[in-house]
Amino acid sequence: MSEFAHQQCIRPGCSATFALDAVIFRCPRCGSLLDVRYHWDRVPLPRRLQEFSQRWSTPGRSAASRADFSGVWRFRELLPFAQLADIITAGEGRTVLQKADQIARQVGMDAGRLFLQYEGFNPTGSFKDNGMTAAFTLARRLGKRRVACASTGNTSASMAVFAALAGDAGAAMQAIVFIGRGKIAYGKLAQALDFGALTLQIDGDFDACMRRAVECAEKLDIYLMNSLNPFRLEGQKAIMYRVLEGLDWEVPDWIVVPGGNLGNSSAFGKAFLELHELGLVDRVPRLAIINAAGANTLHELWNHRGLRWHDGKYDAAAIDAHYAALDAAGARASTIATAIEIGRPVNLPKALRALDAMDGVVRQVDDDTILEFKALIGKYGFGCEPASAASLAGVKLLRDEDVIGADERVVCILTGHALKDPDATVQYHTGLDSKQAKMPEPVPPTGLHANQPIRVADDFEAIRRVIEGSAH
Repeated sequence: MSEFAHQQCIRPGCSATFALDAVIFRCPRCGSLLDVRYHWDRVPLPRRLQEFSQRWSTPGRSAASRADFSGVWRFRELLPFAQLADIITAGEGRTVLQKADQIARQVGMDAGRLFLQYEGFNPTGSFKDNGMTAAFTLARRLGKRRVACASTGNTSASMAVFAALAGDAGAAMQAIVFIGRGKIAYGKLAQALDFGALTLQIDGDFDACMRRAVECAEKLDIYLMNSLNPFRLEGQKAIMYRVLEGLDWEVPDWIVVPGGNLGNSSAFGKAFLELHELGLVDRVPRLAIINAAGANTLHELWNHRGLRWHDGKYDAAAIDAHYAALDAAGARASTIATAIEIGRPVNLPKALRALDAMDGVVRQVDDDTILEFKALIGKYGFGCEPASAASLAGVKLLRDEDVIGADERVVCILTGHALKDPDATVQYHTGLDSKQAKMPEPVPPTGLHANQPIRVADDFEAIRRVIEGSAH
């Protein structure tokens, strides 16, 4: 398929290689995860990353101009497994790095040092579109007609859109979504339903859905679209390319990202390892992965069990023992941040590799803290889903610990749009839940940044008093 790429087992003691068209998601020899690896000596790479910026406004309607409109495929030489004619794009990745000086003051950062990479501007409102464009490009090349994912919401929405785009007049591509009972935000579920996905609600959590999605992929010739698929992560590397572009191609000091299934952190580590290997960056930033306290597998294993990459010789038995303890206790992930409500992250080994390569740290923040920082982000114009706010909450925690310096340049990844989970937002500001269709008597706000609606009579003088009073 491509002279530039192949698949390879991530475990150094194995390192088995497989063709691009081999539909496998773990190494058949040792069971480890797979990477997409490249023959860089054959790739026509630019001499400097700055050359990619010239593609922002390529004129015309050619395949190249369509690819250049994408914030993923503009960087196609850095993920050279696809051909231009095969690319499936929805205009993903048209995001801009946002300098956040007002928020910086609130978390103890100097002005000009905190940046928000707001992935909510993607077509389906989350970062997942970066990965789906890559995975669907390969799926159509392979002639796949059915795709599936387990999802807490964002993955299903993105997969459903790209399945619709990847179909042709002869046969549509069917999207099959596995969701857990009661474990998805309505803003996300609405997208999957509206975009035509076959949605299966399983009696279990995300991890149960993931097991069934993998089983169906293996037995029913359905192409898996979760981040166990290494091509998903190739597209997500482009988030880091856009971060660099937003900083005039200078490397930040920190990348801070929420940790759920750990696909983003894994992709970011791979992106910087490759860029450094190619001499396109002179250093690698540090990485902070922030778990929700109710879904804190990585935090527990990294900070309390001492789990490390160890050149690929990580302690798999420690991971298995932790999962067995969760099973014995009947423990399931539980957090308001539904996008990272995952107890058994499939990309955990790759995240260990990223933490090793990027001198990383792992922290956890509780739900109340997540909601406070979500409201803070919204107050200054960057509405996001709860999971996104874990990154900023993590920055504040690491500033308090003096791990991050006030003068260091920090990039927080905001993974999804505020309207992905509007119920959480309304409940924070009003105290109401989604079951209350009409607003009753005012509920005293509890959040530090709560912005409660004010009930006022249909009278100009009453309205004037409220408006003028609010200015003080």
